[in-house]
Amino acid sequence: MALEWVVLGYAAGAEAVMLLLLTLPGLDGLRRGMVSVVKSALKPMMSVVPFCLFLLMDIYWKYETRPTCDDEHACTPSEHLRHQKSIMKSQRNALLIAAALLLYWILFSVTSLVVKLDHLQQRVDKLKKRDD
Repeated sequence: MALEWVVLGYAAGAEAVMLLLLTLPGLDGLRRGMVSVVKSALKPMMSVVPFCLFLLMDIYWKYETRPTCDDEHACTPSEHLRHQKSIMKSQRNALLIAAALLLYWILFSVTSLVVKLDHLQQRVDKLKKRDD
């Protein structure tokens, strides 16, 4: 299962880099090219959503089937430590899932706003030329 988490981490990192390049001020020349790249990458990156749902179900299944150490003497110290590590990994992975989904949603929203802004700027330029 480690490969899935690595893939999700790289996808979240790619989303963060694209979002950063779209929102940094002063990169107008680069932004036009980035908008077309991001628009074409958004549909394939939509696969992050069902992938995250699958991984979330995996976390839930592991949570439901984990061994319990309710009594103090029910588990050995090594089993108790392994149980605690498993919980920490599940929490970390849930945060990664939330970050990937949130970054995808923000990237989609920012891209649509940048496209609308470009269209409005073109309309303003066209109206200015017509008035002159």
